[in-house]
Amino acid sequence: MSKKGKVLMAMSGGIDSTVAALMLHNEGYEVIGITMKTWDYATSVGTTGKKETGCCNLDSFNDARQAAVQHGFPHFILDIREEFGDFVIDNFVEEYMAGRTPNPCVMCNTHIKWRALLKRADALGCEFIATGHYAQIHQHTNGRYFIRKGIDETKDQSYVLWGLQQDLLRRTLLPLGTYHKTAIRQMAHDFGYPELAKKAESYEICFVPDNDYRGFLKRNVTGLEAKVNGGNFTDKSGKVLGQHKGYPFYTIGQRKGLDIALGKPAFVTAIDPDTNTIVLGEEDDLKGNEMQVAKINWIKYEGLTEGMEVLTKIRYKDKGAISNLHTYQSGVNVRFFENVKGITPGQSAVFYEGDDVIGGGIIQRSVQPFA
Repeated sequence: MSKKGKVLMAMSGGIDSTVAALMLHNEGYEVIGITMKTWDYATSVGTTGKKETGCCNLDSFNDARQAAVQHGFPHFILDIREEFGDFVIDNFVEEYMAGRTPNPCVMCNTHIKWRALLKRADALGCEFIATGHYAQIHQHTNGRYFIRKGIDETKDQSYVLWGLQQDLLRRTLLPLGTYHKTAIRQMAHDFGYPELAKKAESYEICFVPDNDYRGFLKRNVTGLEAKVNGGNFTDKSGKVLGQHKGYPFYTIGQRKGLDIALGKPAFVTAIDPDTNTIVLGEEDDLKGNEMQVAKINWIKYEGLTEGMEVLTKIRYKDKGAISNLHTYQSGVNVRFFENVKGITPGQSAVFYEGDDVIGGGIIQRSVQPFA
């Protein structure tokens, strides 16, 4: 038996999870590698002829297994396509059909991957689960576990982990949170994997590997184009400016691919699925100073302190903006100190106290900006 304990390590076959697994192995943990098959490539992409990329392909499975075998610990492949598809992909489609822009990686982490890992960890007698995310987990003096940013600001993934609940956090190890990516690449080289050290990273949604979410929607919603084609582009006063290809194919802040000439740059500022209307405006029209957030998960504290001041991030690469939080029905009303651009329903709002994640939720709607 290992003195450190037994850990179930999620291995995608990429550099981060492979190095994390080998780090834990060298530190004395009894590591079991597991690679999750989350989607069926052929079903997702159809006959576009695109090459398999990202994590969920045979090469990645083989890379993960090879690393485990070479270092003497077991490796399994876990098929969670049904669990994944029923929730993550269905949610992805439903959100676009509701005129919102989803973040499937957050949904997957929150509801599928961690739960699937914990379930198998229990079955295998593992005390811990681990992933290759760039973030840290700490325990507060109040006893609660919380997420802290990874020290590599360019790689920090705390934003996509806000949905993890206490029972998951207390058993999770994140070995890469205190390292920079350059150090991880060097470790991969030192472990004898020079090709892995040079492996390109994938930023695509795993089940939309060709980055064509519109094509994905067309393949998964019967008769979608016929149902939504020919809606109106309008300005904020309601004046019709032209016709569009259907509201699900647009996102807040979009400027390119509108196929409409107005003599000046135009941005999508609002989407109305009920009337199949896309509102266009200027860049300033994307600014707002308030938003409602629901489906809240509190991490560092048990709940909201009325009016508390936090840094709120509204997208993955957002630097964040200072705001106050107030109770709003079943969620939170976020009031920014200054106007922020591109508040997008469906995306995650994550609340920070310094580098610590207090909690997060899903943006429901934005409020008009300061005059």
